[in-house]
Amino acid sequence: MTAYFITFVIMVGVFMVGCFALKLPVGVSMMIAALCGAIEGGLGLETLRMMVEGEFGYVDTILTIGCAMIFMKVIEDSGALDALSSLIIEKFHKAPAVLLILIMLIIMFPGMITGSSTAAVLSAGSIMAPVLALMGIDAVTAGSIIAMGALLGMIAPPVNTAALIICAGIDVPYVGFEGPLALLTFPLAILFVLLLGYKQARHLDYEKLKPALVEQDAVRKQYGLKIYIPLVVLVLLMVVFKVLKLGEDIGMPLMFLLSAITGLFTGKKINVLQAVPAAIRTAAPVMGILMGVGMFIEVMTATGVRGLVVISCLRLPKFLWLVACAVSIPLFGAVSSYGACSVLGVPFAYIYASLLGGNSVIVLAAISLIAAVGDMMPPTALAGLFAAQITDVKPYTKILKRCIVPIVILLVYACIFLQFSKKIAVLF
Repeated sequence: MTAYFITFVIMVGVFMVGCFALKLPVGVSMMIAALCGAIEGGLGLETLRMMVEGEFGYVDTILTIGCAMIFMKVIEDSGALDALSSLIIEKFHKAPAVLLILIMLIIMFPGMITGSSTAAVLSAGSIMAPVLALMGIDAVTAGSIIAMGALLGMIAPPVNTAALIICAGIDVPYVGFEGPLALLTFPLAILFVLLLGYKQARHLDYEKLKPALVEQDAVRKQYGLKIYIPLVVLVLLMVVFKVLKLGEDIGMPLMFLLSAITGLFTGKKINVLQAVPAAIRTAAPVMGILMGVGMFIEVMTATGVRGLVVISCLRLPKFLWLVACAVSIPLFGAVSSYGACSVLGVPFAYIYASLLGGNSVIVLAAISLIAAVGDMMPPTALAGLFAAQITDVKPYTKILKRCIVPIVILLVYACIFLQFSKKIAVLF
């Protein structure tokens, strides 16, 4: 065990030095840490194979994120997101609570289809930030709403990358997650946006807001209902292949690409040669992290370090399992929420789904929600840092402090699902 522990310390130490001291990207730091762990762990000539296999470990997820970002870029550049936000504000400005809830759903949407909080913040979040400001919501609160919306969006159905990673770790098919994930995320989304923003937004003056929406209104009136066709196509494809299961599933990447293609002809003219590279550049940090996580986990498995982590979790007293899960997974998320799912999410999923006889779908869904909090933990803090960036909040910790109460509520809510998964499964 001592040798495994030394390898683990070296891998984590190299990662921390790369991230904090050298300011390297998270994915690159994880790759270097994995390489050092493989060399110290005595993998020898197998090191190269392990690195390559690990890099392609999440290729399906990487393809989904990349194609989803292309779709998001198309509907953003075509004016569909602007038109949708303008329509919602016009129809619901007299009901600030409903308006806030709908804005929260828009913020969540990119995360729902990519499984990435970064995608939610950088696309819909950046569009909704000025709208929240015009509603009278201060920058810190707006950033907090966007950050929490992004966290919940990455866990909400249909695409939950965190759950997919845990599924791969314990050989559970990603089937039947839609209902449990919806129950886990949408009630919290409604609660958080009202808790954070309703007090400031309830005195919304639409007449003052209207001049700032002239451009969005013009786009909506110019193209009419056809501007929403890409969104309708995506929903229809998901219903046909994911819900009704009619025919062979064509896969989420192809669904996004087909929907994006329709968006080229329904709104403002889009330069494909500029839009596609821009979308991939936006998704590149997340895809890089997934590649790094894959290499990191592959080396941890090959050297026995992952086994050490699993055994350490299993050796904890039973009364500490829930607390350890709620604390250790988000803290490990400071490295990467995806890495936390693979390293810690898998053993805790095994504990609650196998040893304690819980419902595997509910257990995995709850653990994925806990893991999402990692995207608010420094130093990586993808959701928090990007939310602070688009709302001009410095330092980012102001948003983290504002989100502490929602995060605590989220963790308690997830733990309830984890502890009583068999009883909750009756609902589905």
